[in-house]
Amino acid sequence: MTFYSLSALDDRIKNADQLITVDVSKFANSLAELYGNLAKPTLDMLIYNYSLSKSVGGEGLFFMSLLVQLSANVMRVLTPPFGRYVADEARLEGEFRFEHSRVIDYSEEVALYGGHEAEKDTLDKGYFTLIKHVNYILRQRFYHGIMEDFIIKYVWGALGLILCSVPVFFKIPGATVQTMGDRTESFVTNRRLLLSSSDAFGRVMFSYKEITELAGYTSRVATLLEVMDDIKAGQFEKTLVGDSTTDLELMKNRGKVIDSDEIEFIDVPIITPGGSVLAKALSFHMKPGDDMLVVGPNGCGKSSLFRILGGLWPVYGGTVRKPSLAQVFYVPQRPYLSSGSLRQQIIYPDSLRTMRSKGITDNDLLEILRVLDLDHLVGSFKDGWDAEAEWRDVLSGGLQQRVAMARLFYNRPKYAILDECTSSVTLEMEKIMYEHAKALGITLMTVSHRRSLWKYHSMILQFDGQGKYIFTKLDAEKRLRLEDEREELELQLRQVPEIERRIAELTAA
Repeated sequence: MTFYSLSALDDRIKNADQLITVDVSKFANSLAELYGNLAKPTLDMLIYNYSLSKSVGGEGLFFMSLLVQLSANVMRVLTPPFGRYVADEARLEGEFRFEHSRVIDYSEEVALYGGHEAEKDTLDKGYFTLIKHVNYILRQRFYHGIMEDFIIKYVWGALGLILCSVPVFFKIPGATVQTMGDRTESFVTNRRLLLSSSDAFGRVMFSYKEITELAGYTSRVATLLEVMDDIKAGQFEKTLVGDSTTDLELMKNRGKVIDSDEIEFIDVPIITPGGSVLAKALSFHMKPGDDMLVVGPNGCGKSSLFRILGGLWPVYGGTVRKPSLAQVFYVPQRPYLSSGSLRQQIIYPDSLRTMRSKGITDNDLLEILRVLDLDHLVGSFKDGWDAEAEWRDVLSGGLQQRVAMARLFYNRPKYAILDECTSSVTLEMEKIMYEHAKALGITLMTVSHRRSLWKYHSMILQFDGQGKYIFTKLDAEKRLRLEDEREELELQLRQVPEIERRIAELTAA
């Protein structure tokens, strides 16, 4: 819900998904690296400066090439297949990001369904699968790093020092012992420590760049958190398309939202997040059983009405009385099919555990599918109810809409918002859908221009696209007669220019 509001109702953050997935990660990495970039060099300087006059070492590269070759062969044998590990990590990360893109593309549908828990479970599954693999790689790198550091730093260094110290402790044939040896040894040791201390100081100075980058990431993340807090408090900032002072004042107001078993709008303005006023004061009242048909041209406020009813858009004035979101179910023209099994498509947004706790069995789900002539789907897949697929590619548009209606029958809410949800099914199946929904006691709010649906509704809310509306009882038979008469008159009017042209030709003759 917060992500939808961040994208649709507020302009302060562009590409919020990029900020959440990339900038937060960079901030965390930069903050983690800051300790290594500052603490370790500082400690190095203290230790090197303290040990400058006390360290005793030797220097020599005798037989080191042979030692490097031998240790390289050992490390090659002990090194895990990091190339394959990284490839698997990239694949899992790609799958995880795909699940994020699904939520991004269908954030409105998920919000209206109240499916945040189901989506969170899906994301958690992909996340922990990825993290488990990443942790395994990190453990392998940890053990490999210990082995690598041991060989390079200790084996090479220790053996190198041993080899280099041979001339110090043993007389080499042909070599003369020089009295300057001790001073030369101290010089070399002090020189190495001094260079290391200088390098540590340089790393501290170079950390200024990392601190500057961290400040930038911190600003971005802080802005994200501030905007999210404002959104949760109902404070939005968006560039408005209108410049009317009255419209701006309307958007500063907030109406009342009251819990009720009925749906009632009292002088509620329908305003888009961009500031377009679609209706200045909408008022209507419907009780359970008062099925309502909503009609009007595109952009007149039908979808906006449902977004306010679903809690996606704020109420800018008046009073809205409505039931809880759990009692209002949304069935769009393009159904949202989540990741998961065939069973999950029917019980969404519930989980299998929630379904079992309600006392609902797979046989009950099969009865629902049988009503919609979908029971063959279970036998069409090897795993039955547990079959998983990319359902949007597997199911046709008509089957998707029937699955969405099965989801409605499973949830059995008090109210259902049906937004052109039968556009891809036959009239016979449409009849089955509506009659069964009414038999379950579901009160319908339908957006559709199909005449076949008029008989299932007793009220009509008609927008004219100019900010006005009509809310009245619906007499389906009378309206059908009037529509037929209107179409006949329109046909006659379209013939008038041709008749006038013919009359002009006859007059000229």
